[in-house]
Amino acid sequence: MGDPAPGTGVPSIPRTDGTAPQSARVWNYWLGGRDHYPADRLAGDRFIGLYPKIVDVARHSRAFLARAVRYLAGEAGIRQFIDIGTGLPATDNTHEVAQRAAPDARIVYVDNDPLVLAHARALLTGTREGATDYVDADLRDPGRILAEAARTLDLDRPVGLLVLNTLGHVRDDDEARSIVGHLLDGLPAGSHLAVADGTDVLTGEAFRTAVDMWNQASDTPYHLRTPDVIAGFFTGLRLLDPGVVPVSRWRAEPDPSGEPDEVDEFCAVGRKTS
Repeated sequence: MGDPAPGTGVPSIPRTDGTAPQSARVWNYWLGGRDHYPADRLAGDRFIGLYPKIVDVARHSRAFLARAVRYLAGEAGIRQFIDIGTGLPATDNTHEVAQRAAPDARIVYVDNDPLVLAHARALLTGTREGATDYVDADLRDPGRILAEAARTLDLDRPVGLLVLNTLGHVRDDDEARSIVGHLLDGLPAGSHLAVADGTDVLTGEAFRTAVDMWNQASDTPYHLRTPDVIAGFFTGLRLLDPGVVPVSRWRAEPDPSGEPDEVDEFCAVGRKTS
């Protein structure tokens, strides 16, 4: 697993050819994608060595995105989406799920990684009836995100705001809540918020150790949060059933073998009522 990082007892992830592993590419690797480099595969494998369940987390997280967007574009009637922390294209991207349900849906992807944006512009093309746009902006600049999104979306009409596996890159809980609050302040009643982020309430030290290893090597450290903190992002919203739950359990499709296993990433969807 490599030598421990100094003073931590946690194995370090060496940089390959001076390139640090990058979270979107490692996530793509765990999902079985092809857009990653040797440094990312090395980091991903070492993370798996400490925490094998991360592959299940990634796959259940992706499935949650599809179910949430399908609900929003279908039953909730949402026709506009802002997806912050786009990541690299994979199966069932937000615009694909939304435009299958509503071909006129309009989607704005937001990321600040040049590789992600390059792939997005090349691969994430939508329907003729709808629209797909890409904003190069940081999560910590919600004003810019809203201003840029307004080029494609009508922010006087409800929006589905997706912030999945992204708020964990903001260390301070108050700052993260402030960012979400600023974004929601710019959206009208009827808008919906979907959040998912890693926790350590089910697997504890194993997940924390793997995340510590990642944070020693990566330029994009990640911070686990409790389900109660995740619930705090929905203050003032009407939380939809089943509330704050593992991503594997949010409105999962019926399965004869029973409910899917719980994973240490929790999520929720809420509606802005005023």
